[in-house]
Amino acid sequence: MSVVVVGSINQDVVTRVRRIPAPGETVLASSLVRTGGGKGANQAVAARRAGGASVAFVGAVGTDPEGENLRDALVADGVDVSGLSQVEGPSGMAFISVDDTADNTIVVVPGANAAATALTPVQRSLVSTARVVLTQLEIPVALVQDAATARGAQTWHLLNAAPSAPFHSARAALLASVDVLIVNEHEALDITDVDDLEAAVTALAPLVRALVVTLGRRGSLVVCGEERADIAAFAADAVDTTGAGDTFCGMFAAALAASGRAPQSVDMSLLKVAARAGAAAAAIAVTRPGAQDAVPSAAEVAALTERTQA
Repeated sequence: MSVVVVGSINQDVVTRVRRIPAPGETVLASSLVRTGGGKGANQAVAARRAGGASVAFVGAVGTDPEGENLRDALVADGVDVSGLSQVEGPSGMAFISVDDTADNTIVVVPGANAAATALTPVQRSLVSTARVVLTQLEIPVALVQDAATARGAQTWHLLNAAPSAPFHSARAALLASVDVLIVNEHEALDITDVDDLEAAVTALAPLVRALVVTLGRRGSLVVCGEERADIAAFAADAVDTTGAGDTFCGMFAAALAASGRAPQSVDMSLLKVAARAGAAAAAIAVTRPGAQDAVPSAAEVAALTERTQA
């Protein structure tokens, strides 16, 4: 298996509002859409649509109708769901409001995503044969750590440390197992308990083989050893930023898998290629509503990259 994503899968309930309500305020929504989401599932779809990568998803859904719908959506995208467990109770849910500036607020109810702290034998087999294992923090940290332990010696472990809140107590142990850490600016500050991005980068970069900090419209910063590279963002008229970071991560993981290289041979040239692919995919995704619904195809990403190079 090229890419195995160990993570969350949610039923997204998305409302469009003129502006995000202040505490205690009620606003009227112009629409409501139910769609597949969850950081892990979003990233699995993105890796699969990147083209060329076989992708498996490891996670859990509940016994509710949403669980079956979420499973079917992944299957329709060509994602291997043999590692998707079913547990008694509700599936994960995310309640998302998107305003007229494309900003959003998200409340996640973990549901089945919180049920497991260790891989099942089937899931462990998938992880052990992967080229790239991609994890996030919408599932228990213990499950992320188990996946990191189960991977092969030549397997990349990419951690998207989002959301960052559960990360503090296990930071040192978890980062020791990470090859590439992907965070946005807020997450970098949060997990280092500093208020300056440069200080956060200085603290995090020595702890992993490579660090990627996504910066929205300012692109991303890639750090590998003593080298740094700024990756420019692609211009985009954003309508919904939900899932843009997940799209970046999935495309990044697929690019590493396609390289055929092991994490021990990581260098800046490879990371720049992966980050540019992720940036192009994210730029397309923000022009569309939704998370998984917005993920572009490999052909769309290639077309955007070629236009900007012309």
